[in-house]
Amino acid sequence: MKRLIIPGIFGSRVTAFFTGKDPGSGRDGIGKVIGILPEKIYLPIQKHTDKIIFLESSREPVIGDGVITKEKGVLIGVQAADCVPVLIYETNKRVVGAVHAGWRGTAAGILKKTIGAIVDRYSGDGRNVVVAIGPSIKGCCYAVDHEVVNAVVKATGEGRYYSKKGEKYYLDLPSANREQALSLGVPEDNIWVSADCTFCNPDRFYSYRYLKGSAGRQGGFIGLL
Repeated sequence: MKRLIIPGIFGSRVTAFFTGKDPGSGRDGIGKVIGILPEKIYLPIQKHTDKIIFLESSREPVIGDGVITKEKGVLIGVQAADCVPVLIYETNKRVVGAVHAGWRGTAAGILKKTIGAIVDRYSGDGRNVVVAIGPSIKGCCYAVDHEVVNAVVKATGEGRYYSKKGEKYYLDLPSANREQALSLGVPEDNIWVSADCTFCNPDRFYSYRYLKGSAGRQGGFIGLL
């Protein structure tokens, strides 16, 4: 049986889920699981940017690591294999978003910029934003150099999302993104964080670091279906 990870924080107001290796993140596989045509599923061309796509009439894939839409009947998603997939819903204006946040995206504030864009463009409110942070590599396994930590701290502020053990720094990207959401007024109770580390669970998730190179992708998907 194909396993979807459902963050209960959204309730029944939207369709929102994360995937593991099965069914992965391909449009055909996701379409079969939830009963939607593949052409109704939008995936951006991810390049570790801070670019945000406002999905309206066009469905042409373009470069971006954040997608926002008010359109009904379309599922937006991002793909990841250690990076952080984040799903967003503004409950009052009924706007959804999906974000791909690796360390570069986190350092560029991609989640903050996506939430900010929802608030600015649709007259939303951070207090009405609900966030789900999906399976990704965690601080137990993500060793990085000091420059990476500094870049993330610059965007996030100091916090308990990194530690130093000997000469190595360990960065918890999900926690850093949680801090960024809190900084924009998202209530703590409105944020769900997956307990799963992709590196620790290579049987269930793709992990670029575990495989030391190319890997498949799982994903995070959300839509007003």
